[in-house]
Amino acid sequence: MTKYKVFETERLILKPTSEEDTEFFFELQNSPTWIKYIGDRNIKTTEDAREFIITKIIPQVEKLGYSNYTIIRKSDNSKIGSCGLLHNREGLNGAVDIGFAFLPKYHKKGYAYEAANKIKGIAFDEFGIQELYAITTKDNIPSQKLLGRLGLNLSKTLTLPNENEESLVYKTGHNKI
Repeated sequence: MTKYKVFETERLILKPTSEEDTEFFFELQNSPTWIKYIGDRNIKTTEDAREFIITKIIPQVEKLGYSNYTIIRKSDNSKIGSCGLLHNREGLNGAVDIGFAFLPKYHKKGYAYEAANKIKGIAFDEFGIQELYAITTKDNIPSQKLLGRLGLNLSKTLTLPNENEESLVYKTGHNKI
């Protein structure tokens, strides 16, 4: 894979997810909070995780320069979560969706806000994206609060393709002062 830009915050490194993240990606996709709030994406083996990275994540970063980022804590180099921009999310008519997920032991430490705020900034400033959407479940109150802190507002409800329950759709545009 071509070298793509890596971003940093005070405590975190955000690097494009690649094949070297396969084991971590497998662990994250099978964590209890991922399954509860994002859903089972049928990543049952590390080979499934590798295939997902190769077929979904890498092509988007190669085409657009952005995709999913693996979040690494600077203090100990631990892979703690992911945050990224999904282009053409199903059900959003070509819009860009910001998403985030962290291993449970890294919840409630401010990492999700730190990473997502950086991703939001680069979406607007580096990649010229004009509006961002985010989707969350009605019972994911921590995600809803975080989206509000990021400046996204509840826009509508939507039942995504292949889903049974309505999700909440948040939206924001780039407002330069």
